[in-house]
Amino acid sequence: MPQKSYSTFLAEHTDRFNTLSKKLRTVSIGRLVTFTTILVLIYFYFQSRQNVVLVLMAAFFVAFVFLVRLYNQLSTKKEFVNALMEINKNEIDFLEKKVLPFADGGEFIDPTHPYSFDLDFFGPRSLFQTLNRTETYIGKKILAANLLSLKSKGSILSTQKAVAELASDLPWRQAVSAQSKVKPDSCDIHENMAKWMKSKIQHIPKFYDFASYILPVIFIGLTIYNIIFEAGIGEKCFYLFLINLGLVARNLKAIKMELVQSTNIDRTLKNYSQILSKIENKKFDSTALVDLQIRLTKNKISASSEMNRLSQLFGQLDNILNPAAMILMNGFFMYHLHTMRNLTKWKKQNAEDVMNWIQVMGEFEALNSFANLSYNNPDFVFPELNEEHIIQFESLGHPLLDRNQRVTSNVSFDKEKFIILSGSNMSGKSTFLRSLGVNMVLGGIGAPICASKANIHAIPVYVSMRVSDSLNDNESFFFAEVKRLKEVMDAADEQVTFVLLDEILRGTNSDDKRTGTVAVVKKIISKNAIGALATHDLKVCDTTAEFPNQLTNKCFEVEIVDNDLHFDYTLREGICKNKSATFLMKKMKVI
Repeated sequence: MPQKSYSTFLAEHTDRFNTLSKKLRTVSIGRLVTFTTILVLIYFYFQSRQNVVLVLMAAFFVAFVFLVRLYNQLSTKKEFVNALMEINKNEIDFLEKKVLPFADGGEFIDPTHPYSFDLDFFGPRSLFQTLNRTETYIGKKILAANLLSLKSKGSILSTQKAVAELASDLPWRQAVSAQSKVKPDSCDIHENMAKWMKSKIQHIPKFYDFASYILPVIFIGLTIYNIIFEAGIGEKCFYLFLINLGLVARNLKAIKMELVQSTNIDRTLKNYSQILSKIENKKFDSTALVDLQIRLTKNKISASSEMNRLSQLFGQLDNILNPAAMILMNGFFMYHLHTMRNLTKWKKQNAEDVMNWIQVMGEFEALNSFANLSYNNPDFVFPELNEEHIIQFESLGHPLLDRNQRVTSNVSFDKEKFIILSGSNMSGKSTFLRSLGVNMVLGGIGAPICASKANIHAIPVYVSMRVSDSLNDNESFFFAEVKRLKEVMDAADEQVTFVLLDEILRGTNSDDKRTGTVAVVKKIISKNAIGALATHDLKVCDTTAEFPNQLTNKCFEVEIVDNDLHFDYTLREGICKNKSATFLMKKMKVI
């Protein structure tokens, strides 16, 4: 069971975290002792002037530097392990239905989309929030894009194999997620990076490029000469220092133009580099994963190494905002001109590839999300695909419902292509329609679906279930619904589509609604659309008699047991016979 695996990993990572914490405390104490010893030795040296004290100072200084580096390495490992702990704890909480600790993608809500708004793809407790295991901005964006578009048959099959391969390697998936989690990403960072890659390269005139090599050599040479031979040219050395600083200052505007306006961009890029490294060093079998991996190599140079180099260059360039560092480093070495030259060279060689590398990283995060869905739900399957417009599901259910409470249905569209679905309120009609829609979308993008077996033709999905009026557009509910139906009809004119309609034309009177609904059903089947329409009006179900080869009636029933409503949510053949609205209102003393 997935929950057992997560509990095991959480225990292991907790032990590692505690071990690293102890090591960090030890190293921290050692670092303090070493630094204190250096201060004491400095005092003794000025008291004794003995060379042996200098040797000891040098030894303790080396030890101090070593301990600082060790402390940073252990801190990095501790952050990574802490991220792994959080990932496994989140999965346990998710499976136990305690919380949904994942971003819900509310920014992607679009009421005009053919199905995402009606099927609750984004927002609190949505499909996106259930699926989402991305940590980077680009990963979240690509996952959302995947949920909003249909793939070709070849791409679906390729994605299925990729998802199945990733699902079987939980430790690697979690390692990538943990690395992404260590340094939070944002839309601002991504957009500023994209803007920088497209911006014009800031060239430094050749004179300054030449001077950045020659003048620091002259300055350092003269300074050493003056110290050794007491030549009395200190003033000239100082003037040369100012000249170096002045030449850098002349190019300060161009240098600042190359700075990405994001906090700690070098750390984010360093984290990108480590994520990409994990992808590059993993052996994959499926074609989709191998193809993504290939995109990270250019002229035998890896994307991770180039991204790491860019991180270093931004870190170096960022020092120019520190006045002390800017004055000393540029007065001595014209440091930022060298950094600028290296950054310009890097940008010229790699600017066109960076967003592609980041895109690959996001693609893997999206695939990891689908793989996690598969791992958490071993009873889910990948549908078989056909091109004969056959759609068959066995034990179809909604992936967001608890498996212990989920009631599944067998449904087929191989003969009659359109279902008229009847049933009372709360009987399960809308949930059934959503189950069809969500699983058709998941099947059409290569993700696992909530069924024991399925064979589908991946076709576009159009839904009208939750149309709302628009005050901004001065649009009534009825007009908004008619517009949606027009979109459905136009789409069906172009190709075979999968259409789900729930109690349409609610904004008009009952006679007009019935007449309009029957007309919609007749027109939609004339366009060879596949799908279902839910209705409370049993007269609409009579339309099946006119088109027995295209329409079929199915229903959900309700029973009154011990003076209470009983819903079994079982899909049945035929037309609904029982009603619940009047009984429920009497029971609750509404009437």
